[in-house]
Amino acid sequence: MNTPTALIAEDEPLLAQTLANELRALWPALRVLAIAGDGLSAVQLALQHRPDVLFFDIRMPGQTGLEAAAELAEEWPETHTFPLLVFVTAYDQYAIAAFDAQAVDYVLKPVRADRLAQTVARLQNGLRQRQPGPQTSEQLDPVLQQLRALLSASTEAAKPDAPLQLLQASVGNQLRMVPVTDVLHLEAADKYVRVFTTDGTEVLLRTPLKELMQRLDAQVFWQIHRGSVVRATAIESVTRDESGRLSLRLKGLPDRLAVSRLYAHLFKAM
Repeated sequence: MNTPTALIAEDEPLLAQTLANELRALWPALRVLAIAGDGLSAVQLALQHRPDVLFFDIRMPGQTGLEAAAELAEEWPETHTFPLLVFVTAYDQYAIAAFDAQAVDYVLKPVRADRLAQTVARLQNGLRQRQPGPQTSEQLDPVLQQLRALLSASTEAAKPDAPLQLLQASVGNQLRMVPVTDVLHLEAADKYVRVFTTDGTEVLLRTPLKELMQRLDAQVFWQIHRGSVVRATAIESVTRDESGRLSLRLKGLPDRLAVSRLYAHLFKAM
């Protein structure tokens, strides 16, 4: 077996170094390739180094560990096996049924050596059981399922009692009130969200997409990519290409929209 490798994503340098030292003591063969201080850097470094194991802090500035893991699941090359995931968190609400040691493990802060030793044993066993070569969609499914569950749990926890009814959008130097019932598609774009409506117009919102998702009815609006949300009843057709990737077309919009691996389960009939 090749030398196992890992990446640590933790915004507190002292905690990151402590975790690296503990891992060195418990698993001398493990090589920590890099330490990232935020979620965006973690994604870039993981795609660059393709480690066997990822230790992601749940709460990081800019992009959480969950969001970083979800982005990696979308961007990870199909020719390489997706890393084993371990989330590090100080918050007990994440250490619940959504975590399953077979695909996603967790450790609580402050990290205890005995608990980390259990995680190391599970990781070592997981790496031994891995098959060489590209990872099949069936092998990746348990990880995707648990990432969806964790992301959904974090979104639901922040949802208000009533869903959003109106969007306040910028149109030039004016503010336009857009009924949510008129929205076809929302797309993240830098610091804004592009909103495409049933009358063919496009407006901009300053509210981040992840905050909007907390206030939209999940039965009406489906997230199909980390930066794309569509009205489910507006979906006209869904297509699978030769590589197995899904895309869809919305009624009233000309462009096809990509469906990421993380949300392909919405179209199981395909």
